[in-house]
Amino acid sequence: MTTKIDGISGLKAKVGEHLGYSEWHEITQEQVNLFADATGDHQWIHVDVERAKSGPFGAPIAHGYLTLSLVPMVSNEILEVSGIAMGINYGIDKLRFPSPVPVGAKVRAGGELLAVDDIAGGAQVKIRFTFELEGAPKPVCVAEVLLRYYE
Repeated sequence: MTTKIDGISGLKAKVGEHLGYSEWHEITQEQVNLFADATGDHQWIHVDVERAKSGPFGAPIAHGYLTLSLVPMVSNEILEVSGIAMGINYGIDKLRFPSPVPVGAKVRAGGELLAVDDIAGGAQVKIRFTFELEGAPKPVCVAEVLLRYYE
């Protein structure tokens, strides 16, 4: 279920709250291969299925940055902010990949609103996205993402 928030004042009222979870999304070998093509990162642990079977993870794994690249999609599933003219990505304060994502696994993200700070014309928002691997106890990606919303 998407958390609906009205404007920057609505965001400020939600600081410290968990905003919910995205849907589960399967990570496919096709996605991994396309990401490798887009970034030029063709390391065998990602794209060589046969070699990866005898590698340290027992199967090919997704690039950490592929998982991070899901933030725009999952953020739209978690949060809808109305009453703004525009929102942009501004950066990341902290990023970790505590555990690998095997190809074929499903991930979802939870979002926690950490801060809303006034800036000229709007607000800078910090949301911690924690990506979970279905059936695993440890997160696969934790990112404190900075967004800017303008009125």
